[in-house]
Amino acid sequence: MSIADSARPRPLPTSASYAITVRLYAAPSASVVGLLATAVGAAGGLVTAIDVSESRSDRITIDVTCSAANGEHAQELVRALEAVEGVTVHRVSDRTFLLHIGGKISVESKVPLRTRDDLSMAYTPGVGRVSLALAANPADVSRLTIKGNSVAVVTDGSAVLGLGNIGPGAALPVMEGKAALFKRFAGIDAWPICLDTQDVDEIVQVVRAISPGFGGINLEDISAPRCFEVERRLRAELDIPVFHDDQHGTAIVVLAALTNALRCVGKSLDSARLVISGGGAAGTAIVSLLVAAGVRSILVWDREGILSPGDPQLNDAKRALAQLTNPDCVTGELHDALHGADVFIGVSAPGVMEAEWIKDMAPSPVVFALANPDPEVDVDAAQRLAAVVATGRSDYPNQINNVLAFPGVFRGLLDARAREVTSRMLLRAATALAGCVSDDQLNANYIVPSVFDPEVARSVAAAVSAEAGGTPRD
Repeated sequence: MSIADSARPRPLPTSASYAITVRLYAAPSASVVGLLATAVGAAGGLVTAIDVSESRSDRITIDVTCSAANGEHAQELVRALEAVEGVTVHRVSDRTFLLHIGGKISVESKVPLRTRDDLSMAYTPGVGRVSLALAANPADVSRLTIKGNSVAVVTDGSAVLGLGNIGPGAALPVMEGKAALFKRFAGIDAWPICLDTQDVDEIVQVVRAISPGFGGINLEDISAPRCFEVERRLRAELDIPVFHDDQHGTAIVVLAALTNALRCVGKSLDSARLVISGGGAAGTAIVSLLVAAGVRSILVWDREGILSPGDPQLNDAKRALAQLTNPDCVTGELHDALHGADVFIGVSAPGVMEAEWIKDMAPSPVVFALANPDPEVDVDAAQRLAAVVATGRSDYPNQINNVLAFPGVFRGLLDARAREVTSRMLLRAATALAGCVSDDQLNANYIVPSVFDPEVARSVAAAVSAEAGGTPRD
């Protein structure tokens, strides 16, 4: 490789989330398809399909489907196609938007409704007998209704993905996606509940009022520190499990990934020194679970610097986090905290860490840069300096993805008819998830299993159900 080649910037990875289909008109030609493919490739795109959808004596219609790195890059690909001689762009379709038209989930009946007899049993008058039986024996509601296999996915739209406070309507596609994941990976019927309020009292009141129809509550994308109060109050007031995925789902996957990453470098949880960037919902839950798992040395860094108990600018939640992690009142910035650290875990913001700082960490450092879509550190540079690197992105190895945890966790909770979520359940879930990567499979680029591994949800569910005292599902 020449010096010029090594200095050339790495092309941005393409993604199906920025896939487009471009309908083109072109003069009949044997070479036009090849020219179109070459144009997309030269512009850094990935062609996934080229179809001639119509052919006439004077014109052919061609659909070019390709993936881009982002929205601006997608426009560049369109311009590259337009520049091919004799080609006219007729229409550009964004495949992600097309997928969302009409929503991504629906309700389907599990029983046939073909005859009068079917209606009389599924609805009136037969359904009345079931309702009277449930009024007499409320404990049977989970067995005789959808409650036993249903979860409410509740948000107020205040902290949606990395997009911020975009409101309940804009949050709905994300909650639909969450419901689709529940169904795909655990067979659970989940319902998006997007609330037009960001008042803690109102959120608690509404969720409490709708809770009889659900076997569990999954809180999603509610900003800190309000999310802590919402979760605490709902757990105290409801007789069904309440799980905040941004906190506990993330913590489970991080603990499982860290367990395996430390296996790769020959270190242990109880001896490793950790630095966590981000003292919000995810960072707080990660710290709590890591401490419960036996981690003894953690410093948390946020906007205020290293969180220290004596810092007057900390809110109550961050002060409690500082008291848990920093009894010696260490102060400083992120770079100071990283000196001699074995592990960096970022759940904060893009670009807060310089890759060169990894050199100041302990030998064989582990770096989890989980801010999405742009991690805390340049991933390519980090991979050259750290022993193990994980991100929240799908275009790098070791994606820390909550879908590895929450479907199995809720499957186990529902199977056991659990009334609460405990720290021991979260620990058992993390242990089960880590165990889905065998010794033969484990390496620096494979510390967590694929989200499509069917054993993941089954193993996590069995572990949670057993801890809750239930019987794992067949």
